Amino acid sequence: LAHDGRLLATVALALVALPSAISGLLNPGGMSGNAGPWLEFVAFLASVIALAGQLALIRLAIGPSITVGAAIVHGFARLPIYFVSLLLLFAGLFVIAIPFAFLLVALGVPLGSKTATMNGPAALVALVFLGVAIFFGVRFILASAVASAEDAGPIAILKRSWRLTAGRFWPLLGFFLTFLAGAIIVLVAVRSAVGVAIGLLVGQIQPLSTSALIVALVQALVSAAISTLFAVMLARIYLQIAGRGEAQASVPSSGI
Repeated sequence: LAHDGRLLATVALALVALPSAISGLLNPGGMSGNAGPWLEFVAFLASVIALAGQLALIRLAIGPSITVGAAIVHGFARLPIYFVSLLLLFAGLFVIAIPFAFLLVALGVPLGSKTATMNGPAALVALVFLGVAIFFGVRFILASAVASAEDAGPIAILKRSWRLTAGRFWPLLGFFLTFLAGAIIVLVAVRSAVGVAIGLLVGQIQPLSTSALIVALVQALVSAAISTLFAVMLARIYLQIAGRGEAQASVPSSGI
């Protein structure tokens, strides 16, 4: 267990913490700040690398045991397929969102306004779409595990995740909401506490400053820990549903 923990930590530091720290150092405000296009590209690139990291972490958690290098190669090898499956999923959600958008416009909600307020019916429409998005998110929650454990294409990944989660929606929803709430609480608490402490002790947080470096490192480590925990839990859920024998028989070759 300790050996596997070291392997997971190494991959998480390399593919999750490091890109996140670099992005946070360059742009402490994140995507919501006044970032230029190239900074937004850095943040996007960090997110893509983190996806490869998630696939690598799941590969390590599922087994059979491989080296860190092999896991990283495996993560990047499966990344394009997994990324396309995510694009298909988001495209489907976009199509589903179109009638909801028309309903909101019909109810007098200016979609392009940042200060728009919604009345009761409009809020209900928004909540229904949120429920639809959560439903599909839960049904496809094992897509990353399937992408890492099985030699499947983008559409096959989505179909496989849909089959695996059939009849297990409510337990998976409970897991998803519990983990999401816990992760948000931890991230917000750490960000607030570290940001205030560093601002008082070191100075105002500015791009490429010592303050930004410290905050970025702490947040990156916390994000890496959360990502690792989530990947391991997804791998365990996948193994419980699909079976270890089936998973190991279908793990694609990493090339090493």
